[in-house]
Amino acid sequence: MKKEETLKRWKSLEAGQNPLPSMRPIPYKTAGSRYGCCGIRIDGSSEFIDAVLSNLKPLLDGENCVTRLELARSAVKPQNGFKAGQNAGSGAEVCYIRLHERGREGAIVSGFDSRLRKSTERFANALGLEF
Repeated sequence: MKKEETLKRWKSLEAGQNPLPSMRPIPYKTAGSRYGCCGIRIDGSSEFIDAVLSNLKPLLDGENCVTRLELARSAVKPQNGFKAGQNAGSGAEVCYIRLHERGREGAIVSGFDSRLRKSTERFANALGLEF
């Protein structure tokens, strides 16, 4: 899709949509690349990443008894001889977010965490399921 088409589509979107119902969980024990799976990568200053995350709070319900959030946030470390990070500002970070299915054992154990039960109910409601 060309930039002009993408901008037009973006402008036409309804504001404040919850991305969680559209986020397909990565199946349990999936191996290999996750390129093309539903996920988010945010690069930049700590303040920028926090600002973007503040708009993604509905994704927090992905941490529940059925699914879990894969979260990774780390400093960008420029490496000699590599392009990666060469243009990053001082203190730059990167944050990755993906949704995974829990395995049977993880689902059972997480069921004992009362904090996850509420997010499981919200997750089910976001998907239009009865809980």
